[in-house]
Amino acid sequence: MEFAVQDLHIEFGPRVLFDKLSFVVERGERIAFAGQNGAGKSTLMKCIVGEMEPDHGRVLLPKYTRVGYLPQEGIHISGRPLLDEVLGSVGNIVELQQEVDQLSDELQALPTDSAEYRDLLEEIGRLELILQDRDAATLKPRTESILRGLGFADKDFGRDCGEFSGGWQMRIALAKLLLQEPEVLLLDEPTNHLDIQSQRWLEQSLRTYRGAICIISHDVAMLDGLVSRTIAFHHGRAEEYAGNFSFYLKESRARKEALLHQAKAQQREIAKTQQFIDRFRYKATKATQVQSRIKQLEKVEIIEVEDDEAVMSFHFPPPPPGGHVVVKLERASKAYGPIELLKDYDLTIGKGDRIAVVGVNGSGKSTFTRLISGTEAPDSGEFSLGSHTEIAFFSQTHADVLDNNQTVLECVESAAGREIRPQVRNILGCFLFRGDDVFKKIGVLSGGERSRVALVCMLLRPANFLIMDEPTNHLDFQSQDVLQRALMEYPGSYCIVSHNRQFLDPIVNKVLEFRLGHAPRLFYGNVSQYLETVEAEERREKAAAAGMPAPAAGAPAEGNRKDARRARALAREMRSKVIKPMEKELAQVEADIAAADARKAEISAELEKPENTSDNQRLMELTREFQELDRRSEALFTRWEDLSVEIERKSAELAEEFGTE
Repeated sequence: MEFAVQDLHIEFGPRVLFDKLSFVVERGERIAFAGQNGAGKSTLMKCIVGEMEPDHGRVLLPKYTRVGYLPQEGIHISGRPLLDEVLGSVGNIVELQQEVDQLSDELQALPTDSAEYRDLLEEIGRLELILQDRDAATLKPRTESILRGLGFADKDFGRDCGEFSGGWQMRIALAKLLLQEPEVLLLDEPTNHLDIQSQRWLEQSLRTYRGAICIISHDVAMLDGLVSRTIAFHHGRAEEYAGNFSFYLKESRARKEALLHQAKAQQREIAKTQQFIDRFRYKATKATQVQSRIKQLEKVEIIEVEDDEAVMSFHFPPPPPGGHVVVKLERASKAYGPIELLKDYDLTIGKGDRIAVVGVNGSGKSTFTRLISGTEAPDSGEFSLGSHTEIAFFSQTHADVLDNNQTVLECVESAAGREIRPQVRNILGCFLFRGDDVFKKIGVLSGGERSRVALVCMLLRPANFLIMDEPTNHLDFQSQDVLQRALMEYPGSYCIVSHNRQFLDPIVNKVLEFRLGHAPRLFYGNVSQYLETVEAEERREKAAAAGMPAPAAGAPAEGNRKDARRARALAREMRSKVIKPMEKELAQVEADIAAADARKAEISAELEKPENTSDNQRLMELTREFQELDRRSEALFTRWEDLSVEIERKSAELAEEFGTE
């Protein structure tokens, strides 16, 4: 067990977040915390990490379990260069060695058959593994690899952490956690500020993470590929689902439907019983039966089925008619100091274009939205609107200019047209402002709540061209679904900066990619199709770097035997260069697993010998070696699985690219 939550009770005023909440997290588990915004997911994480005390109940953590926590916001690190800050987060190797020596001394005084002895021995083994990981020869390269995976450039390593903005501050904190490798990792919306490339890297890193992970995220694709258990919070209760996030969404609907059927059946039985009581209440011959049924009714536990909290529907105001050309950039250039984002760039956005804007942070996506909205001029070149183009623009900065003295309702009503004002309360409910929330002053809202208000104000303005910069960052799944369905039926054009594949894929028909040092590239299709194209490009680049000819675009033409032979020869050569080394490593891993298993069998036999059971020093050495072999076997099995999958994937790629089997 990594930790346990036991009878947790938390309330804020009259509102109960959790009541007698209990669950256990085992070693290596991947768990999603699900539920609507405000259900208490982030509060629970704060309780687990010790930042907040529950009203009742407790969190049980084994003595040596370390918990790492990444909050959604509020991170600010400064005063040290980036690389030094992350490297320094893992602690001093000398101090770790001293701790191992001290624990080894304590171990000598404990009975070998005690639970304390086993726990201490396990902790010593864990610390020794950390010491191996923090070897100076490997620690710095690992740190640099993590930073690059999260999107930092080598030139950033020497910059003071205080120079980085909020999203990059989150990445610094995440890099420190991944390097520290605590036994439990609590991640609250870790992908909110990550670009697609960094998201893909993080997903892969979390799949191979050695500890347990509890995660809050609105990225369904990432959750489905990572978690195997979902805990959903709703009205103070928690329900567990033994599956990934999509399984939870499907199963929760099925459970609610089953509960609804049970509730209806129960109400029918109650009505029949009540009818019997009313009919024979005053008949002496039926008095005993009537009293029996009255007592029966008193004992019935009513099945309650909660209604959905809001009617989720939203429709854009009808857009004004516009021309074929929506927006045009001609020979546009834009730079900030030495950083050149655009140079002599031409782009025409036409009627019906539904564009996703993607790319690494800092590559110019937000600047591009300001250029095409007309709120910022290019340094050179021209920006022009098409005939009758009406723009509605949502930027994260728009939340900062809201009137703090207005209520949420007043703010949104002032942005809505007369014909749509009667629907404002329903629309606010769609975007998580329900009940008395609409009467809150703007000045008391959190950053995420202010962003949602700014988004709703933008959505209610009649326009035929929408520009949205990260609109889903502070929306839950239901609100994302509302916005997605509204965009599907919207007849105008739009441009959306986002890295939320689940949200974008059904609603976009083009992808505009921004890359540092390169001109933006336009791809036809959705984000998943764009990623497939980019991955194919990367494979061709790797093949070229390995000195191989570029793979063919498809299978050779029918009857062209010469081309077919050439394709097969290239496939064999590529297989020899790419797959054969992996197959060789796979064979070595299998041999290492067999050797480790053989040695573990020998140690098990040694541990049963009387002369060893009475020798504490020998017993400790054998136990430590067994545990190390056990961990090594686990790592070897993981590598074996990864290699097997990679060999299968590469073989399929070669077959597809060269038209061979």
